[in-house]
Amino acid sequence: MKTAEKLAAGWLLTLGFMFLTLSVSAAFEKTTKPPIIVYPPVDEGFESPPPYLYEENEDTLVGGLIFGVPSAILGGWLALGLYRESRQERKVINQQVSDRLQSQFYQMLQENQGRVTVLGFAMQSQLPAAVARQYLDEKAKEFNANFKVNEEGAVSYHFDV
Repeated sequence: MKTAEKLAAGWLLTLGFMFLTLSVSAAFEKTTKPPIIVYPPVDEGFESPPPYLYEENEDTLVGGLIFGVPSAILGGWLALGLYRESRQERKVINQQVSDRLQSQFYQMLQENQGRVTVLGFAMQSQLPAAVARQYLDEKAKEFNANFKVNEEGAVSYHFDV
C-alpha cells in the first residue's frame, strides 16, 4: 500500500507542477507577445464585423491552474503524510532498540554482579565495539560507575548493584 501511495504522491506532484509550469508559461507569453488579430470571413452583402483579438493562451493559463493547483496540493498532502508516518515508524523502531539494549544491559549487570566489559556487551547486544563502548560510557556517567583497565588495556565497568 505504501508503494501505491508513494507512486500516487509522485505522479500528482509531477502532474501538478507540469500544469502549473504550463500556466506560468502561458502567462509569460501573454505579457510578452502581442495579441493575435483574427479577421472573420466576409460574407457578401453583409457588413463585415470588426476584427477581434484571439487569446489562445487564456485557456492554457486557466486550465493549468484548474488542474495544477489541486494536483500539487493533493500530491503534497500525500507526501507529507507519508513522511510523517515514516518518521513515526523510525521513532518506534529506535525506542524498541533502546529498550532491548537497556534490557540486555541490566541483565548483564545482574549476571556479572555489576561488572561489564565492552567485548561482553558487544557480543551479547550484537553491536559494533565502538557503539557498545559509547553506550557503556553513557551508562557509566549516568550511574557513576568505576572503570578498571587491565594490562592489555581492556576497560571493564563496575556498577554498584
